Amino acid sequence: MKIGYLGAGAWGFALATVLASKGHEIVSWTIFPELANKLNDTLEHPMLPGSKGKGNMKFTTKLEETLQNADFIVESVTSAGIRPVFSQVKKLLTPKCPIVITSKGIEQDTGLILSDVVMEIFGEDVRSQLGAISGPSYASEVVKGLPTSVVGSAYDPDTMKQTCDLFTTETFRVYPNADMKGIAYGGALKNIIAIACGIADGLELGYSARAALMTRGLHEIRKLAVARGCKSETLYGLSGLGDLCVTCSVMTSRNFKFGYLLAQGRTSEEAQAQIGMVVEGAYTCVSAMQLSKQLNVPMPITEVIHKVLYEGLQPQDSVKLLMKRAIKEEHL
Repeated sequence: MKIGYLGAGAWGFALATVLASKGHEIVSWTIFPELANKLNDTLEHPMLPGSKGKGNMKFTTKLEETLQNADFIVESVTSAGIRPVFSQVKKLLTPKCPIVITSKGIEQDTGLILSDVVMEIFGEDVRSQLGAISGPSYASEVVKGLPTSVVGSAYDPDTMKQTCDLFTTETFRVYPNADMKGIAYGGALKNIIAIACGIADGLELGYSARAALMTRGLHEIRKLAVARGCKSETLYGLSGLGDLCVTCSVMTSRNFKFGYLLAQGRTSEEAQAQIGMVVEGAYTCVSAMQLSKQLNVPMPITEVIHKVLYEGLQPQDSVKLLMKRAIKEEHL
């Protein structure tokens, strides 16, 4: 099949490599001409040194070339880029094939998960075509073929099966889960908790503090997700607990590293510049706080991270703020 791929960042390149390894024709779109030229020449992504793509992969800055006669459209842009990119797609055509979302975030102001942003652009008729991939996965590991397990979802059972079948390989396992909203909320909100864990690590607060942040973080993720109509058990699966574990634990996680750099005295802008990639947790933190207030769902860790990022709270003071909260009985 021909896969029209939107986005050629590290994650997009890694997933495109998975698809190309199965014999599919990949035409990836990027807004960066120099990146497209480099990838066409070398099949080696600058953010993934030492790892090469494989198979039939082409990179272009021409969106129409990517979309023309595509059997699948796969997205790996950013949360903030979903609406403008698919608005450009709409000017060229209305897709008739499955559309798979692989970015993790919640749109600011609307509170929409990313697949629903696409549905708002094209209308309700596209609902049955929308799928998503989410779970604990690093581009640097996926592109090397290291064992990875994620979940695939869709509003329509046939599209969910097609999505899972499309991506599944011997080393990249895709488990079906029909809770589209649940996997979206788990994948998006864990990035905020990862920033908190990075701050704790940067302040040398120890493993116990990280464990507490992850556990209580999962609790507030689940509360908000359930308030939005998600299944609570989804948040204890790969796209919730699984993704939380890996994102909150290692420096290769850009959200964790972002928090660590903040604790080391970097400004938000300096930390993002050093990482060199979009830190989705910083974007989604705004969306989460908007939903928290709208739904009256307390999210203390998210609230503190929002204060650090946007209200001038110092990282070391964020810990004090959390530790001063009244202790209540643990309800899970």
